[in-house]
Amino acid sequence: MPEQSSYIHNKMGGKLNDNQIAPYVIMPGSQNRIQKIVKHWDEYRILAEHYEFHVCSGLLKGQEITACSTGIGGRSTSIAVDEMAALGAHTFIRVGVTGGIQEHMQVGDLVIATGAVRLDRTSEHYVFKEYPAVADTEVVCALISAAKSLGCVYHAGIVATVSSFYAGQGITCHNGYRNSRMDTIGADLKNANVYDWDSETATILTLSNLYGLRAGRVNVVVDDPDTGLYNPIGEEMAVSVTNKAIETLMEWDKHKKETEQPFILPSLPPENYEI
Repeated sequence: MPEQSSYIHNKMGGKLNDNQIAPYVIMPGSQNRIQKIVKHWDEYRILAEHYEFHVCSGLLKGQEITACSTGIGGRSTSIAVDEMAALGAHTFIRVGVTGGIQEHMQVGDLVIATGAVRLDRTSEHYVFKEYPAVADTEVVCALISAAKSLGCVYHAGIVATVSSFYAGQGITCHNGYRNSRMDTIGADLKNANVYDWDSETATILTLSNLYGLRAGRVNVVVDDPDTGLYNPIGEEMAVSVTNKAIETLMEWDKHKKETEQPFILPSLPPENYEI
């Protein structure tokens, strides 16, 4: 059987070298979101532009960090996770945009995933479908801590990852095409108390757990329920929360190493909490 190194995406088309990828990787879907992420860093450098994958590494508060776009959907996302993991990453946070499913959710609200319904299909190639897509507890706590300290409205709970943007989310397709499943998918997920849906989260969470790595996700609701239009007013805040969560994890990991603790389960910070 061929090895991973024999494929075109190995080290992003051979553009990456060993020791260029940090242990902590932020994974947006969009290439354009990379620039919104790295402007919070002390410094950065572009390492690779390969298909939908744009990779930058730099320093955040003096510690190494990487950002790698995944493109849309599980197939490309799995490539990004596999390649970053092979080059030394151990912690992943996806940051993206989403449509809220529950009625109480508003544009600009953040959604922190504790787990994901695996409708992504990609993860089924890695493990049986009953295997859960669960976010790492420390990463979830770091994201909640960051959202709270920055004064964000956030929700933490189960989300869904679907393999189709239109039919998979019950959106009528070309020429008015619909099928019976499209008529119920939204209501079924809403009744199951699922918060939102995207195309990448379940893949990232599943692969990270299989590989013994940490992963989490924060999305911002951009579908305006009043106008039906895309409204990215909270995207910058989601990026800020992600970077701050990485800072928090860096501090916790340093503390764990110094005290030889295997795990940290922090309480929520006070309103004036700062790293």
